[in-house]
Amino acid sequence: MNINHRYRAGMPQLSYTGLSENWLLKECGHRHWEALASHAGREQPNFRDDNGGRSYAAFTAIHLQTCGLDLIAENDVFDIHSSLCRTGPVRHFSTHRIVRGETQIAELSMSSAFVTRGGARSNRSVARAVLAALPGDIAPMPARALQMVQMGKRFRGADRAAAMPELWPATDKPIEYLPCPNGDFNGADFLYFASFQAFVDRAEWQRRRFDEPPVIASRSLFYYGNVDVGDTLSVQVVGEAENEQGIRHWTEVRRKSDGMKIADVATEKHWRRR
Repeated sequence: MNINHRYRAGMPQLSYTGLSENWLLKECGHRHWEALASHAGREQPNFRDDNGGRSYAAFTAIHLQTCGLDLIAENDVFDIHSSLCRTGPVRHFSTHRIVRGETQIAELSMSSAFVTRGGARSNRSVARAVLAALPGDIAPMPARALQMVQMGKRFRGADRAAAMPELWPATDKPIEYLPCPNGDFNGADFLYFASFQAFVDRAEWQRRRFDEPPVIASRSLFYYGNVDVGDTLSVQVVGEAENEQGIRHWTEVRRKSDGMKIADVATEKHWRRR
């Protein structure tokens, strides 16, 4: 299924470096959620598992590729062309193309799986949901989705150097954050998937290896878990590189209370001006 939406760039959509990546993740996440309802023939995205529990589509992997979000400025009109398909019993994959006029600015790919909380009602008890009556045919997994699966396997593998071999090991200590329930969690009481991107960017800027913030070129996020309100996060760059084009880094996000890795984030950015 395909859905198109038009926008005019204003302050909510913009950041210092052009179209806000954080806004884009949130908006396309919402488009993914709305498309799930439409794909299932429902007026609202209200899903329950086979035991009657509330079920949500949790993102498992996201990939953003862009030729420069700084190509969109204040009052520019742009479109987001969204498509979604079902790739498993409770899995879906969506693609969102960001287009200004005849130019494609970016493409965002998003994989999700329906999850539900266990009896403890804790975000640590989140498990894969069972929705046997979920309508819609299962389509072959798109090539981009397969690439994301393979990249995620490399990050979770025992050989850390094989995940991004072109990066140098980073030696900085982890940066800790206490996620705020008013800004970092969503209405379902989960740490919002877009907050992970924000934490990584804050950690990057806090290290301040450069004067002018670079512009995002690509970002891959892989999600393995969540936290409860009050849990502290440890954000650590484990590999990095820098050249005349820009910077690259691999960042791990861990739950401080038990040390569990809950996300891997691979980032590439280009210099705005040198």
